Amino acid sequence: MITIVHLIPALDAGGAERSLTNLVTRLDPARFRNVVVSMTGRGVFAESIERAGVPVYTLGMQRGRPSLGALWALRKLLKVFEQDAPVVLQTWLYHADLLGLFASGFGRSINLVWNVRCSNMALGQYRVLTRCVLWLLVRCSAAPRVVVSNSEAGRHHHVALGYRAPCWRVIPNGFDPEIWHPDAEARATIRQQLGVAAQAPLIGLVARRDPMKDHGNFLAAAALILAARPACRFVLVGAGSVALQAEISDPALRAACVSLDHHPDVPGLTAALDVACLSSAWGEAFPNVVGEAMACGVPCVATTVGDTALLLADTGRLVPPQDPTRLAGALLEILALAPAQRVALGLRARARILEHYTLAHTLAAYAALYEQLSTRGVHA
Repeated sequence: MITIVHLIPALDAGGAERSLTNLVTRLDPARFRNVVVSMTGRGVFAESIERAGVPVYTLGMQRGRPSLGALWALRKLLKVFEQDAPVVLQTWLYHADLLGLFASGFGRSINLVWNVRCSNMALGQYRVLTRCVLWLLVRCSAAPRVVVSNSEAGRHHHVALGYRAPCWRVIPNGFDPEIWHPDAEARATIRQQLGVAAQAPLIGLVARRDPMKDHGNFLAAAALILAARPACRFVLVGAGSVALQAEISDPALRAACVSLDHHPDVPGLTAALDVACLSSAWGEAFPNVVGEAMACGVPCVATTVGDTALLLADTGRLVPPQDPTRLAGALLEILALAPAQRVALGLRARARILEHYTLAHTLAAYAALYEQLSTRGVHA
């Protein structure tokens, strides 16, 4: 049996955390023993991971504060699992990549796999520590056996930064069509919960409040849409959304928005939309929210960030980042379709997910990688 220790900064709500959870709870337990280590606390995903029989450990680090104690604790944990070789240490996101690098002896004593989950991050928007971590990773990027990227855009960007990985694997995110699916009942129920009329055009943005998500772009587009279609409503879901709505100065726009920091049924909420939106300015790699909406049969309008164009193909609309006029125009174009046309477009999007981007595809790709690592058979 192959042991994979997954190291991630936190298990809070987010795309990388959800992808990790999907992976460790679905891989064949007869072939793979998964272990999850959170650098900080348990977060929202720990319970569902443990419910699947996968142990979760925490290192108790404080965000933004390096810790020799955490490094020592991780190294001790790895030594326990190294007794039952082969072992893979798969790290998720930059800070975990760096901690895993030191804990694994720069990849000499363990199969180290980094996992790139972003593309062209505007690092000037983030802390100096993050920029320092990336600087170190570039210089140590020959150490891991493999660097996995969930997007071609992420791979190209990191190669341009100077990553010298001995082997790259691009494994896109996968989506479970049994969870993310069209749901007429949820559409009616969720709209009632949100206080949105059954026939009101509903546009959704599922994203935490973060500079890369560019909520300002979305809200500027929403104001233009509301001027043209006063019956439109907008739902924003993600950490920081409630505080953001309180900052909207236009009373009409504020009244047309429903904002939630979290929702217990995101698949149902997504299925309740007429159009899903990705308004990001940079940094996206392979955005989960677009694939999830497509799997729900909901047409998408997205900015041309990361691999979004590859994911959407001809099943939605693409616009340049940071252009609210173009974003509003594309959203209005989808809303102007006859209901049957909009349903057909959404079903074409779902068919694309079923053909190319199911969770089964992703699981098979990771399983093949782990098998190759266990026999030292990974090649560039």
